[in-house]
Amino acid sequence: MNPAGAPPRRPTMRRRPPPARAAAMIRRSFVSERSMSLVAKILRHKSVEQLQAEAGKRSDFRRVLGLWQLTAIGIGGIIGVGVFVLAGHEAATNAGPAVALAFLIAGIASAAAALCYAEFAGMIPVTGSAYTYSYATLGELAAWLIGWDLLLEYALIVAVVAIGWSGYVQVLLEGAGIHLPVWAQGAYGTGEGRVFNVIAAAVTLAVSALLVFRTEWGARFNTLIVAIKVLAVVLVIGVGVFYINTANWVPFVPERIVGEDGVGHFGWKGVGTAAAVVFFAVFGYDTLTTAAEESKNPQRDLPRAVLLSLGVSMVLYLAVSLVLTGIAHYSTLGGDAPVSDAFAALGLPWIAKAIAFSAVVGIASVLFAFMLGAARIWFSLSRDGLLPGWFAKIHPKYGTPHRPTVALGVFTALVAGFLPIGEVAKLVNIGVLSAFIIICASVWVLRVRKPHLERSFRTPLVPLIPIVGIAFSIWLLAELAAITWLIFLIWVSLGLLVYFAYGIRHSKLAQEQ
Repeated sequence: MNPAGAPPRRPTMRRRPPPARAAAMIRRSFVSERSMSLVAKILRHKSVEQLQAEAGKRSDFRRVLGLWQLTAIGIGGIIGVGVFVLAGHEAATNAGPAVALAFLIAGIASAAAALCYAEFAGMIPVTGSAYTYSYATLGELAAWLIGWDLLLEYALIVAVVAIGWSGYVQVLLEGAGIHLPVWAQGAYGTGEGRVFNVIAAAVTLAVSALLVFRTEWGARFNTLIVAIKVLAVVLVIGVGVFYINTANWVPFVPERIVGEDGVGHFGWKGVGTAAAVVFFAVFGYDTLTTAAEESKNPQRDLPRAVLLSLGVSMVLYLAVSLVLTGIAHYSTLGGDAPVSDAFAALGLPWIAKAIAFSAVVGIASVLFAFMLGAARIWFSLSRDGLLPGWFAKIHPKYGTPHRPTVALGVFTALVAGFLPIGEVAKLVNIGVLSAFIIICASVWVLRVRKPHLERSFRTPLVPLIPIVGIAFSIWLLAELAAITWLIFLIWVSLGLLVYFAYGIRHSKLAQEQ
């Protein structure tokens, strides 16, 4: 009430902000809402419980793979060019006899990651491997980037292996008096007159054709050739141990030198460089986890197959590295077929030919494992809507993801035909090391967030084992060349473009929401 004689009080009115300020407030509110919406989209994920429930219901694939077939896929993915080509190549150019230490260093990092993979494989038995595991823990964008990276890395591994395989095939052909035209013997820059590696391109196309047919047919064939390959490695160790000259191991770590091109070789830094290069030869067990939906008993068999395949392979790698640098001076091991060359120099041509034949047969299993893994990651990305669903169609007769398999066959044939092995090998590790960091971190995160989840296998000593895997992976990443990082960043940038132009709107989770 107003005092007597006072003028009437006007109603209190809220002052309106000036038009410009009001517009700015609206824009900030809109941007804030858009930002929050974008964050929610890129972090959306399926829960582990949801994936576990869906794993038993999905019927995209037929469950036909047992423990030993899965283990054979893992061993097939690990043992190959690493034994028959890269062990000699890295001994000759970077590590000398200490190439065995390079394999050991890479193996420690791989073993820590393998234990984490084993936990996830038993907990989330769904096709897609690291991509699917990341989708369950870190969200859609992180999962997409891991899947996008692994798609390239697996395809490039197929190309690397095909190039190494080609070298051994040519050794056999020349022994039989058959000589390819010079232009068809290798990629441009690997020798005078060379233009295209015809054999490397042909084998990738052949493996992709095999994978289009029934998975169990390919798996049986793969198990057979893995057995042949393991016998060949045992032959190298069993015969070579009697010809070791310990003088070839001195010095075990050669003194570091810098070439005329300014590139350094040998020394402890050379061992680190070699470890970063051969790392791709001590993983491959992750490819068997991409076949989770084709496993008869995935929660029991996948963890066992991961650990079995890596354990057997590491023993064989270390033994072959020591024998190879013991029977021949490391400087002589830089050829296309170093293991065969070393035994031929000992006056054992029959051993050399047997190894070359076994390498030709056995390396094909690496192609099988990684082509299978790449095709199923592509299939998973498409099934989740992050890539066109046209690629997520199963062949009505053979029950395989035939469309991504054929596309990968053509792509890897072109890469294997036109690029030299050294350049491709440098590119294959960065995406897989990134995936290993994510997997190790995710196991740790899930142990904290959801300690009571059902796990058929538990990684021991968490968080120590994940930390070891992360630390070694970061160190190996630091050893990679700048050009490798540049190409990786270009690929990641392209992946971000694809995701924000297509995947973020078409993903299955986006459609459900």
